[in-house]
Amino acid sequence: MSTNISSKDAAAQLNISEQRVRTLCRQGDIDAQKIGNSWTVTQESLDRYGLLSAHKVAKDHPAYRVKSKNPSKPIALSFFSGAMGLDLGIEKAGFDIRLACEVDKFCRQTIALNKPNTALLSDINDYDAKTIRAEAGLDTNDEIDLIAGGPPCQAFSTAGKRQGFNDDRGNVFLKYIDLAIELNPKYIVIENVRGLLSCPMDHRPHDQRGKDFPDLNEDELKGGALNFIIKKLENSGYGFSFNLYNSANFGTPQVRERVIIICARDGKTPPYLTPTHSQEGETNLPKWNPIKKSISKLKKHNHLNFPEKRLKYYRLLKPGENWKCLPIKLQKEAMGKSYYSGGGKTGFLRRLSWDKPSPTLVTHPAMPATDLGHPVEDRPLSIQEYKRIQEFPDQWELAGPLIQQYKQVGNAVPIGLGCAVGTLINSLINNKDVAEYPRFKYSRYKNTAHTDWILEFNKRTLKEHQVTKRKPRSA
Repeated sequence: MSTNISSKDAAAQLNISEQRVRTLCRQGDIDAQKIGNSWTVTQESLDRYGLLSAHKVAKDHPAYRVKSKNPSKPIALSFFSGAMGLDLGIEKAGFDIRLACEVDKFCRQTIALNKPNTALLSDINDYDAKTIRAEAGLDTNDEIDLIAGGPPCQAFSTAGKRQGFNDDRGNVFLKYIDLAIELNPKYIVIENVRGLLSCPMDHRPHDQRGKDFPDLNEDELKGGALNFIIKKLENSGYGFSFNLYNSANFGTPQVRERVIIICARDGKTPPYLTPTHSQEGETNLPKWNPIKKSISKLKKHNHLNFPEKRLKYYRLLKPGENWKCLPIKLQKEAMGKSYYSGGGKTGFLRRLSWDKPSPTLVTHPAMPATDLGHPVEDRPLSIQEYKRIQEFPDQWELAGPLIQQYKQVGNAVPIGLGCAVGTLINSLINNKDVAEYPRFKYSRYKNTAHTDWILEFNKRTLKEHQVTKRKPRSA
């Protein structure tokens, strides 16, 4: 039974005016009762509103449950949890998520709102293996089936400076690997962006390369960061496999590619994820899901807006079209100087197609170079459409202002891809057969499967050390 408090106490808890609290009461945003000229507010409702609006801080807390609540489910711990897209997929596959670890304020609020009984921790650097076990309600000898996480990807993103482990965000990547190995789960999952496949561990400036400088070492080569990671895992006894997976192959109505590394404590090489869909129905699988199936029947929409100077062009575009479909004169007018720059520029003035998966959702659907325009309405995708495309449940609440909600969902792993990860690992734990598709095209890029990638990296290493440097011509 929830405690009732005065509107004055409620205002103090939320750090807002008492007048604002009374407005929230009248609007029904907080469960309240008016007695005479005063309002009383339920503490439970106030706490929920505080988390949803980010007026209250989501504090670290242990798992609020008895250890035996789900004794038959395999146990998973989540790090860099974000809005919990990967975790919801893993949970859908049958896992019990005992702990989430996330430093972002708004993501923490979202986790606390939707998963109040799950242990919540903040900065991974502040915890050791013993503390994590205790917070998750696990004894020293309790088996952990899975540790999963997507360390910050900006350090490896092709859109960034590609600083790898020289970046502070890269350092928490190594902290995650070390901590996971110490916790010794049956399986470790690492999720990241495509840039991880090509990012060096140590970047040598281009003006310090060439015939007058030493050969690049392994850490300085393209792919050096990933090579360092897999060697670290191998030295700890873990077998591994990885690939670049397009989420559309797992039922998500979105073309979104992510590197998934699956590591096995038994030293064996795990199989690749089992696809549930294919682009054109190859291997007798259903075709990719279009967005129309997911978003066309939504009634409620909260969304950002395009500026009027862009809307004038959107009104001329049909579903699936972009700026290139405008008359040449309007193309030049709409694009300005960008019209004469290189690149495909397909993200400018882009309407989505009803009959195809969405492009990769970004953290802001109305940025000029990455527009995600509704197929027929003159607006960006709404947050409700973002959630559907990423396969979040409609009832999943997102904390913070709208722009932060877009960011949370835009950074998430699609639920379908997370479920494919959980399903594979659950099958391996229970010694079930896993369907394999040796020639399946998981990605549009080449050499992304671990076997091909390793061959290419070894060739790169050999080439670097076999190059005969040309001597300068004598005068």
